[in-house]
Amino acid sequence: MRLVILEDYDLASEWAAKYIRNRIIQFKPSAERYFTLGLPTGGTPYGCYQKLIEYYKSGDISFKYVKTFNMDEYVGLPRAHPESYHSYMWNNFFKHIDIDPAHAHVLDGNAEDLEAECQAYEQKISEAGGIELFVGGIGPDGHIAFNEPGSSLVSKTRVKTLAKDTIVANARFFGNDLSKVPTMALTVGVGTVMGAKEVMILITGAHKAFALYKAIEEGVNHMWTVSAFQQHPRTNFVCDEDATLELRVKTVKYFKGLMHVHNKLVDPVLSIKDQ
Repeated sequence: MRLVILEDYDLASEWAAKYIRNRIIQFKPSAERYFTLGLPTGGTPYGCYQKLIEYYKSGDISFKYVKTFNMDEYVGLPRAHPESYHSYMWNNFFKHIDIDPAHAHVLDGNAEDLEAECQAYEQKISEAGGIELFVGGIGPDGHIAFNEPGSSLVSKTRVKTLAKDTIVANARFFGNDLSKVPTMALTVGVGTVMGAKEVMILITGAHKAFALYKAIEEGVNHMWTVSAFQQHPRTNFVCDEDATLELRVKTVKYFKGLMHVHNKLVDPVLSIKDQ
């Protein structure tokens, strides 16, 4: 497990974007061999997406041979609704890059049969050869995707009822009107993300500090679903200084002492211009 600590949100976002860029370029994707990327929504990954768009526009990376699978989607929210995760991904990332729309997978929260939609999503991931790199974010209560506290740590894609804390946290996107916030969602399971070859979890801000503490310094616990990734052979937690406020001083010192190793993963930063 790596814990990569950057000074602030912008530097954490840039490190994560460089890491994704290098992983895709090193993979050498082609029409016969797509790179498969799992993606989150929300405030935390926004800066990372902006950097990836910048790298695409500068001609340093292409998403032509990349397939993406998003983590979750609200149930019952129209696809074109500005707060649907489909809208978020297209407005903040997909429409600015060269990904084939047929290869950008987002769960359909308006499917006639939600259970069948979830099973079909798992099948699509399997048919794509599994996820090479799953990028995720977490909530202040340590949930990843919509795997709320108490979720099974071997769960697969399914329908979930949202916790009250999550509904309150998301109310800011719905004019602070709780009655407008969807109460159910489709989400990949903890087991789905654990099945990826590699996981990178972005954690920024002091409000996520206790969740990072639970993820790093305490044991695996289904009440803090992000803690499951202690068990993954290739987990990267990427955070800013504010997110480390609940960690022990010696923990922070230990991982900061490894930054010279971690930075070699993104320096040099690769470019398709050099291939």
